[in-house]
Amino acid sequence: MPSYDFVTLDVFTDRRFGGNPLAVFPDARGLSDADMQALAAEFNLSETTFVLPPEDPSHTARVRIFNRTAEMPFAGHPNVGTGYVLAGLGRDRDGALAFEELAGLVEVRVTRDASGGLIGAVIDAPRPLALGPELTAAQVAACAGLAPADVVTTAHRPVQASLGVDFFFAEVTEEALARAAPDVAGFRKTAGETGAGGDRLSLFLYAMPGESVRARMFAPLSGTFEDAATGSASATLAALRLSLSGAAEARYEITQGVEMGRPSRLSVSALRGPDGIRASVGGGCVPVFRGEVSL
Repeated sequence: MPSYDFVTLDVFTDRRFGGNPLAVFPDARGLSDADMQALAAEFNLSETTFVLPPEDPSHTARVRIFNRTAEMPFAGHPNVGTGYVLAGLGRDRDGALAFEELAGLVEVRVTRDASGGLIGAVIDAPRPLALGPELTAAQVAACAGLAPADVVTTAHRPVQASLGVDFFFAEVTEEALARAAPDVAGFRKTAGETGAGGDRLSLFLYAMPGESVRARMFAPLSGTFEDAATGSASATLAALRLSLSGAAEARYEITQGVEMGRPSRLSVSALRGPDGIRASVGGGCVPVFRGEVSL
């Protein structure tokens, strides 16, 4: 009966039981697609990662990311956490790793403290910013248990944006952000009306009080009623906001997960480049459990 080691860690935090939990299988050779999906469902976390040998030997690994119901082309906290885990196993090259994923190549840079200890990682999203269809304020409100007047459209209307995985972005008032709650019926109705997102319809709500950014992410149709820290969406938000300005770059500190009791802090940056706007996201990691699964 083959056995597979795993570790769990909290990502985008500097303390245990904060941030977004992640399970990592550092050597997933021998696991089938069905095994990976079943294990991700069993862990019941927003994502679980499975590390395999790379197709290109110059890269660190091929990383497969599964949520509770499906494989993801790319995601933020799974890459930050997997980079941290593999660097702890000595698999980085001068602090850098490269992961082959469905969305493309993900570059990872680990971060260390003054004594050289691992504290986290920063990742570059695999694709430049791409914009998709819009939602109405009423559709956003139906998904999040809000009123259309709670949606702020001064900077942009609710819009789908992606750096490798799609999210709908809507700015709301700070007060509305605190009382938002995912409405499954609203999500199903909106998915049916728009045909956008389907079971992966994901809504990233944010407020910008002063210079800070507060955010929440709901994706109940794929099993994540609320996410404690959504790195891919946070990086995409930085790229989206930069696209609305004439600036060359943008940087934000985003707080998420507060309402869940798992406060998370994500550092994001976006930069204009020759092929469009690209973005990065980083944060801290804290190990939690380790164990073994026999199949």
